[in-house]
Amino acid sequence: MSSSIFEDGFSSDRLFNQGYSYTYDDVIFLPHYIDFPTDSVHLATRLSRRVPLSIPCVSSPMDTVTEAHMAISMAALGGIGIIHSNTTPSEQAHMVKAVKSRRVPVLSNPVFKSPSDRIQSDDVFDSSNPYVLVTENGCPSSKLLGYVAGRDWAKLGDKEVKIYDYMVNCTDFTVPWSYDLGRIGKHMEEKRRDVVATVRDDEVVDVVAKEEVERIKGYPKLGVGTVGPNGAWRVGAAIGTRETDKERLEGLVKAGVDVVVLDSSQGNSIYQIGMIKYVKKTYSNLDVVGGNVVTVSQAQNLIQAGVDGLRVGMGSGSICTTQEVCAVGRGQATAVYKVASIASQSGVPVIADGGISNSGHIVKALVLGASTVMMGSFLAGSTEAPGAYEYQNGHRIKKYRGMGSLEAMTKGSDQRYLGDTAKLKIAQGVVGAVADKGSVLKFIPYTIQAVKQGFQDLGASSLQSGHNLLRTSVLRLEVRTGAAQVEGGVHGLVSYEKKSF
Repeated sequence: MSSSIFEDGFSSDRLFNQGYSYTYDDVIFLPHYIDFPTDSVHLATRLSRRVPLSIPCVSSPMDTVTEAHMAISMAALGGIGIIHSNTTPSEQAHMVKAVKSRRVPVLSNPVFKSPSDRIQSDDVFDSSNPYVLVTENGCPSSKLLGYVAGRDWAKLGDKEVKIYDYMVNCTDFTVPWSYDLGRIGKHMEEKRRDVVATVRDDEVVDVVAKEEVERIKGYPKLGVGTVGPNGAWRVGAAIGTRETDKERLEGLVKAGVDVVVLDSSQGNSIYQIGMIKYVKKTYSNLDVVGGNVVTVSQAQNLIQAGVDGLRVGMGSGSICTTQEVCAVGRGQATAVYKVASIASQSGVPVIADGGISNSGHIVKALVLGASTVMMGSFLAGSTEAPGAYEYQNGHRIKKYRGMGSLEAMTKGSDQRYLGDTAKLKIAQGVVGAVADKGSVLKFIPYTIQAVKQGFQDLGASSLQSGHNLLRTSVLRLEVRTGAAQVEGGVHGLVSYEKKSF
């Protein structure tokens, strides 16, 4: 009797060469052999040729996902954030500088006053800035003298008095910007301080309150994070392919950006190839990620142009409608596998961009060949995402919009779709809302632990091991029917309580 009768599943080559476009939910891995504990799984990887990461997580360059606070927190976790370009060049460069000047996952925007000023309204205090800093001339670069806490100001009988009459003097109030949370907490304990200011080159960077330190300490332990040779956190930024983007790029390089991502829904264009060559010629030490691509031929063109990384995905995001509107794209599982197969031959890392809704999707993306996953909606409802929380039908939510939505396009993102000169704007995305997920500092570590368990079930102790097992046909896959997908999720219950961690 032929042994093929007892063969389980399909090899990746056989499965992905049948003419079908598969999403992550369409496919499932069959379990392999476990001979190591979960803690032995290591997910260290590369975003691009010269940008290493401790975890394979990247926040998307969307204006409702990644600004300075998100990039700071992603770097603290060992991943990286890509600052969006739907803003002015100077504002984007300022965000990059903000990430570079911090060493704890805190981002405050201190308000400064001089000793002779008066505080006559509580508008200067809010939940993110409960303190006003007092400097000699009311500017962040002058000598720090003390601070005023909002709760102390509220107790004042006479709000007309000058600040120097009631401010707290700043003896032992400052610490170097390079202090980590442990050293900041120890300083507070020794000096009996509830708040300190981090200072770099005699300029205040952040105000850190004791409750903030305790909050972050309560999350899963942070490692060293993604830092460069100079000890500053690594950060990326998105740019377009217009002539004016060369000026934007210059500002980003001066701000210290570590990698640039050419932001386009369809990256296989004469415009992007020209920009790739310009970046590599002008800033030879700067990594450039090209995309987006979903086919082998697209990838080959950008690899030949000199990219250091490839971003894969077209129409797979939860707020993206490119496949419906333009009738082009590809199922994300197929796209990642195909592009990674050719990119691996040139040592170019692949970023799986879009379609990530759970830890299982991350496992699938990585094992199918990606080096990292780029997440939008997965991070959009977090504390660190831009925007304020709102309440909708009793649920706490944040706005989340596609960069192809008309709302985002009015701010400039239409160049991403090569439509910035078009008189008629055609939307390739929508505006929506996502639920409050809490801090990424909490839920990303839990997500990564789930990914490690997935790798253990597959017998892969690292990303490279997973890639090798797939390419040698040791790992097998099958396509899931609609009924199998239902069976694989929660079903058959009258009700249940869902907790992510």
